[in-house]
Amino acid sequence: LSSASSFRGFHFNVQLSGAMNSSDERTEVVLLACGSFNPITNMHLRLFEIARDYLQETGKYKVSKGIISPVGDAYKKKGLIQAHHRVAMTKYATKSSDWITVDTWESEQNEWQETEKVLRHHYQQLLSSENTESQKSRKRKYEDCSSSDKSDLKSKAVPELKLLCGADILESFNTPNLWKPEDIEEIVGEYGIVCITRAGSSAEKCIYESDVLFKHRRNIHVVNEWITNDISATKIRRALRRNQSVKYLLPDPVVEYIHKHNLYSAESEEKNSDVILAPLHRYTK
Repeated sequence: LSSASSFRGFHFNVQLSGAMNSSDERTEVVLLACGSFNPITNMHLRLFEIARDYLQETGKYKVSKGIISPVGDAYKKKGLIQAHHRVAMTKYATKSSDWITVDTWESEQNEWQETEKVLRHHYQQLLSSENTESQKSRKRKYEDCSSSDKSDLKSKAVPELKLLCGADILESFNTPNLWKPEDIEEIVGEYGIVCITRAGSSAEKCIYESDVLFKHRRNIHVVNEWITNDISATKIRRALRRNQSVKYLLPDPVVEYIHKHNLYSAESEEKNSDVILAPLHRYTK
């Protein structure tokens, strides 16, 4: 059984749990979250759980893996501590998870990597994980072909890779010089987005006001978080600078790691304060 409803001009199909397809018919999905994770919070981890619940409850998808990819130091964001600390914290945070992992490739690059390049890297990893010669051949073709032809090479044998993010990322697509238009086109057109909305966000409005996002709106899953949680890394760092408790806001091993290494202070918050953010430096003419 299924029902349909529309909201602000967007059409959503709601699949009732009793009509779930058998697992062999569902599309396998891998979720990738890119970001600073400065530090990683319980809300970051909740995004994965919320997205997995939403996708699997449609009856169309089976989420097999979640990947956290911390950005490298070359991103130059204000207050961004060293990547090796952020990677260590994400590993501690996901130690108890049987499906969320941490990947260090992005954090180890000397130059800042655009999100679509990170997506390409992980999709190629998914391709290379297939052992057959046909999959190896497809991987070579994928690396050599143009962007417009890549979608034709994707096989049902390879999981779909989707970018997992909050509404702030979706809204940032409209920030001048922060994203290249062709990168947005590739992210939403070839991979897709699962966007978890925060209280007060306007993801649907953002999609409506962007021609590119509206064009690929069926490839953007907007998920409402009904159990609201306004934890943010910015607020966590502020509390730490003021020697206030952050227990129950971060996984305990992360809190212990922060205190052990004295990571967040007034001085660390000023890091990169006199440097232009990498995307703005690269794209501003």
